[in-house]
This record gives sequence, structure tokens and C-alpha cells, in this order.
Amino acid sequence: MLYLYFVLLTGSVLLLVAGIVEQRRHYASLHSIPSRVLVNGIRGKSSITRLCAGALRGGDLVTVAKTTGTAARFIHPDATEEPVYRKFGIANVVEQIGIVRRAATYRPDALVIECMAVMPALQEVNQSKLIRSTIGVLCNVREDHLAEMGPTLDDVARSLCRSMPEDGICVTAEKERFHILQEEADARNCQLIYADPETVTDEELRGFSWFTFKENVAIALVVAELLGVERRVALQGMYDAPPDPGVLSVERYATPEGKRLAFANVFAANDPESTLMNINQLLDLGAIHRPLNVVINCRPDRVERNGQMGEIIPDLQPDHVFVIGHPAKSAIDAIPAEWRDRAIDLGGERRSAEEFMPALLERLAADSSLVAIGNIHGQGEELLEYLAELPADESAPDDDDAARPSATAAPAQPARLDPYASYPMAYEERYQASQTQEIPVVRIPAQPSGPYAGAGYPEPAPYQQGPYAAPAQQPWQQYADEPYGYVPADDGGQPPRA
Repeated sequence: MLYLYFVLLTGSVLLLVAGIVEQRRHYASLHSIPSRVLVNGIRGKSSITRLCAGALRGGDLVTVAKTTGTAARFIHPDATEEPVYRKFGIANVVEQIGIVRRAATYRPDALVIECMAVMPALQEVNQSKLIRSTIGVLCNVREDHLAEMGPTLDDVARSLCRSMPEDGICVTAEKERFHILQEEADARNCQLIYADPETVTDEELRGFSWFTFKENVAIALVVAELLGVERRVALQGMYDAPPDPGVLSVERYATPEGKRLAFANVFAANDPESTLMNINQLLDLGAIHRPLNVVINCRPDRVERNGQMGEIIPDLQPDHVFVIGHPAKSAIDAIPAEWRDRAIDLGGERRSAEEFMPALLERLAADSSLVAIGNIHGQGEELLEYLAELPADESAPDDDDAARPSATAAPAQPARLDPYASYPMAYEERYQASQTQEIPVVRIPAQPSGPYAGAGYPEPAPYQQGPYAAPAQQPWQQYADEPYGYVPADDGGQPPRA
């Protein structure tokens, strides 16, 4: 018996020593990378990761990146990429250790990595033990993963803040709950910078060959400027960056009946607000047009999300709402009564695309758009495969489009879709933010003196009037001498809190 105790003690000591050695090796790998950017949030993390990496590459910084979205990718400094191997196909935050070790072999200037943790405790471990980011990104707060981080959006915001670097810098484009992020940042001695999407012009956005949002670009530009990359070269680097496999896309098909169909795959934006933002952008750009039709794919393990997709139908104002997957009732019942007669149940999860797609295409107008929302898995994947077999619409865009009013000029077209307009009271309360809240926007140096290293970011020069100027309604008259600080106006007012 004494021998067994000795074996157990010896084994425990060996495991402890091996763990200490592994931790020291991991920290050595981390410290060999001067700048580490951890991207967290609900929507757009993969796109922002690629944009940040592209911007830094544009500034001749050796940059390694890793995404965890639709398809996890390890992105090399030359922008080539490969899938991240996962044993048994199961994602685990421990894989970040191998990613950091592999990245360190390039001796990079920067590592841009997407947060893959959902549970709040794991998000904190991911930051404090695995990545130890010098710059954090918290892109947005949306209604998703409420079971793990909720139940309210305020709770989600505080959960996401666990990935903020202590004594570091965090960049965000979240406006509605900025005050919550600021409170959490203050508790961590973290400088919170607001990336104003209005600083990104429409002309700059049109430089992309794929769809992205001004919020995402603004965040990447702030990160690039923090690391000493000029705006012009950062933008060019983003233009050259390959998009994420799950990026918003529009394909044009010709149906067997000779109809023209513009199809938008919006499955990746599977919360209501992001879904509306995506469709709104496509309408603004003229990538899709009316008559507009919507297909909702339901999943039995995402019943709440199915209902959320049904609730936003009045905001979309479609001609038809096609419901596939199971249970279809969870989406149809959530559609307000005055719009429910437009819903068409195409028969549940056991029908193949060859059965339900002809019925769907038959109801479409001669030249219309179809938007797919909800969940991609199951019949959503079958829908995409069926459409991929259709011939592309080779007709020139100007053939008929000249006769059709543009997305911005058509009087019947809603100017913009309001994601808050028709929500039931429960969702309205979750999304409602104070309309009087003002964000103390930080002005950062136009030309930082060097890459951000560790927690000691170089003392900034006097603030410049530039892309991070305060909003028009900003009441604060001047900023303090301390980096990223401010003082209220002489009237003694305090920054508003929601």
C-alpha cells in the first residue's frame, strides 16, 4: 500500500512539474510577440480579425492571425491560410496554446486572434492565461448566447468585458452600452477607445470587394493606428485581405422558369439586430431589391432564435416568408398577426430541397430577391446546395436595372430598416438605450512613435483633430493632459450615465 502512495505522489509531482514547464514555455511564446490583439464580441469577430491582420500587413508588420468563425483558419504572415485541425472536430480553448506557439515561430510583430470562448469564466481564462492581449477588441453586444452570458444584454456586455486586458487598451464600436463597458474598463485600469463608424466614408467602404460594415473597418483602423500604421496603407491592406468564408454574399441566379433571382445568404448573422443590419446594408448598396422575399430556416435546438427571426418580419416587409426546417411553428407563431398570412410552411425538416425549392421558386416574381436568415444547418444547407446548381444570371446588370428604381431612389423603398421599430416589449426593453447618452470619444495620436509593447504604450502627443473626433453633440469642451482622459466643462457637469 505504501508503494501505491509513493507512485501516486511521484505521478502528481511529475504532472505538476510538466504543467509548470508547459506554462513557462507558453508565456515565453507570448512574450516573443510584442503586440497581441484579442477580438471578442457577438457578431463580426472573424471579419474584424481579418481586417486588423490585413491593416497591419499593409503597414509591413509581420502579422499572424487566427479566426474561429464559420471555418477556423490559421492565417500566415503572407496572408495564405489553412484550416485549424481539431481532433474529433471539437473546438476547445486549449487549442490557443498551440496557435500561439506556432505563431511565435514567425517572430511576428503582432498576433490577431479571435476569442473562441463563450462562457464568461472561459473568456477570462482565455485573456489572462492563454493570450494576455495588449490590445483588446470588443466589437459589439448583441442578443445571442443568452443562456451562457445573459439573460439580459447588460449581462452579456459585462460577460464580454472579461476579455479586456488589465492595464491595456480596448477598442469598441458598441455605442448603446458604452457606459457599461467604461465601468468595466475602469475596474481593470483599461483605456477604452470608441471607434466611430462615421469616420469611415462611403468611398472607403466601396473599396472592398466583399460586404463589411463601417463599424468593423473603424475598429481595424484604430488598432492599426495604435500600432503605428497610417490610415492609407491600413485601408489598402484591408482591401487586399481575403474575406472570411462566412462573409455576407449575394449571388444572382436564373431559375428554371427564366426568372431572375438575387439571393443573399445572411445565415451567419443569426441574431435579429445583425440580421437587420446586414439586409439594410444590402438594400442601401442596391445589391438586393424589392420585391423582397425571406426564407427562415428553423432548428429544434434554436427555438428562441427561430422566434426572433419571425418577430423581425414587419421590419423587412417581404412579399413572402418561406419557413423551412423544424419546428416551423416556432417562427410562424412569432410573426405578428397582420403579417402571418404571408408565411408559407414548406413542409418540415424531412423534405429535401428537390421537394420544397420548386414550390418556393414558383411563388417568386420575375425579378426579385430572396434573403435566407436563421440557421444554416439542416435544410438551410440543402437550400444553398440546390441554388448552387442553378445557372448564374449572366444578363448585364444594366439590362433591366435602369428601368427598376434604385434602392435609394424608390419611393416605396423604406429609407432604412429600423431594428428597434416593431419588437415586442421584452425585446424593446433589452435593446432600448438612453437617447441622451454621449460617449467621451478618445483622440489618439496621429502617428504613434512605435508598436504597442506590453502594457506601456508610449506617451501620446497632444490630441489631433482627426478621424476620432467627438460626436457633434459632445458637450465636453476639452480633454485632460493625462492619456485618454477628459475633464468636464467648466459648468461642473459629469459624463452622462444611462
